[in-house]
Amino acid sequence: MHMSKLTIGRVAQSSGVGVETVRFYERKGLIEQPIAQSSYREYPPEVIERIQFIKRAQELGFTLAEVGQLLGFADQPSTSKKEVKQLAGRKLIEIRHKIEDLQRLESTLASLHKKCSGHGTLSGCPIIESIISPDKKTVTHRMRRIKNDYS
Repeated sequence: MHMSKLTIGRVAQSSGVGVETVRFYERKGLIEQPIAQSSYREYPPEVIERIQFIKRAQELGFTLAEVGQLLGFADQPSTSKKEVKQLAGRKLIEIRHKIEDLQRLESTLASLHKKCSGHGTLSGCPIIESIISPDKKTVTHRMRRIKNDYS
């Protein structure tokens, strides 16, 4: 199917995102906002591929700033593969650190879960005590750190 110029609604639908996402990407400089030719803006069909690129890069864990770098690389075919590989390598290290943090958190929570009988009142509940007690700050510290990493 050949498409010439597209409305923002058509771009959003074809890209699998919402209209607000298209506008957000424009504000972030990831896609160009076309100049209105009539009463509405008309987008070139290539913008769909660009938005799909953005979404796939995000699925791989890249931030919007990193996606911007990747788009910059993609827009400059003369860019060295080394630069792309370095960016991906940094992201891979970051993801591995997050996985390690999550594994430690899982281990701690599994241990607390196992220690809790699940019967009676909260008195002596290892899960609640580990969250409340200041001397057992490791669980809440890890949870806060991981939550911040994903925020």
